[in-house]
Amino acid sequence: MKLWGGRFAKPTAPELEALGKSIEFDKRLGFEDIRVNRAYVHELNRVGIVDEEELALILKGLDSVEDRLRSEPDLDDEDIHTAVERLLGEVVEHHVCGKLPTGRSRNDLTATDLRLYLASAIDKCVSLLHGLQKSLLAKAMEHVDVIMPGYTHLRRGQPVVFAQYLLAYFWALDRDRERLGETKVRTLGLALGCGALAGNPFGVDRRRLAEDLGFSHVLPNSIDGVSSRDYLIEFLSIGAIVGVDLSRMAEDLILWSGTEFGFIEIDESYSTGSSLMPQKRNPDSLELVRGKSGRLSGNLVSLLTTVKALPTGYQRDLQEDKEAVFDTIDTLMLTIPAMEGVVNTFEVSRERMAAALSPDLLATDLAEYLVGKGLPFRKAHTIAGKVFATAEKRQIAPADFTLEELRTFSPEFDNSATEVWNYAASLERRDVEGGVSRRAVAEQIAKAKERL
Repeated sequence: MKLWGGRFAKPTAPELEALGKSIEFDKRLGFEDIRVNRAYVHELNRVGIVDEEELALILKGLDSVEDRLRSEPDLDDEDIHTAVERLLGEVVEHHVCGKLPTGRSRNDLTATDLRLYLASAIDKCVSLLHGLQKSLLAKAMEHVDVIMPGYTHLRRGQPVVFAQYLLAYFWALDRDRERLGETKVRTLGLALGCGALAGNPFGVDRRRLAEDLGFSHVLPNSIDGVSSRDYLIEFLSIGAIVGVDLSRMAEDLILWSGTEFGFIEIDESYSTGSSLMPQKRNPDSLELVRGKSGRLSGNLVSLLTTVKALPTGYQRDLQEDKEAVFDTIDTLMLTIPAMEGVVNTFEVSRERMAAALSPDLLATDLAEYLVGKGLPFRKAHTIAGKVFATAEKRQIAPADFTLEELRTFSPEFDNSATEVWNYAASLERRDVEGGVSRRAVAEQIAKAKERL
């Protein structure tokens, strides 16, 4: 069955049939298609195209089609819209079911189906991110007192608490969750009633259709309604950002779970072994999450490339939008729960984190000590650098310098300099909103709880 063809004398070339067939991926829109058809036939009834008896027949037929889609998922039609219309024609007389597409095009139908499907998928992604954030927050609350090196350039920088790293992921994912919510608002614009490009000539009430289908607003321009895919690009962009956030988190956990760091231990249930080396326990869960981020970025680039030079109005190229969107949804549905599982189950080695603390982490504190004595920071920075360079050359700890030796670097040093060499005190000096002091971390945790 084809939804077109009256002006054609020749059959479609088999190569084109194969090229244009989309049922294998757009069949997942089947239940959205049924839902949209139900709403639309009610509107056709209101404007007098379909009478009460025909309305009842079509609605009953759509129920039957929905049951068929559940029990017979294998379809061989051109697309899901053709499949639904064909199956409806098998249970409702053609002179009745043939009224259903009146004033409607596959252009506005597919856009409406996809927006409905994506809005639901966004809700699921938001829920999954919420779950991962909850796990990160719980883990952070368990480790507010665990001091570890903080890193820049993968080199030790300053002491922090492990909770601060976990909360860094929390807030990145929170922005992702916000972005998804904002995208859902733009996704729920109704395209139904736009027709092929010029609108519907039978007086259907698009605002009533929007209300019936749960859309928040009506797209105000019929050409834009059938041809815009910016909301999909926006979703794919957020999907790529989520992928990158998860990938960076995975990279940290992979490094920290290695023997060289030993800060954490990935649970066996989220590890796999080697087919050759019996001793191995590999962090495959995290490596796969990291690898999937490339897939998510690729989906965004794929659709951007597809639409970048399309004329305004519907073009068949837009059929390519769905696979990228569906793949991003499926990938997020896999990666976010996997990461949540890793976070829930990994064990923290307080001892290894404590053993990794080294005096160089307090170099900034030494410079700040001199600032407290009245020196400009740039001069204090230089002096502190010389102190640490000399200690390194002499192979001693900076704390081993006598007061007399310290005063050769700067006369501002006095007996209070010994207060610098305390990791916990360094944390407490960072008592600013968003900092690593006990009060600041507690405040941040309270804000995180409120966000959830």
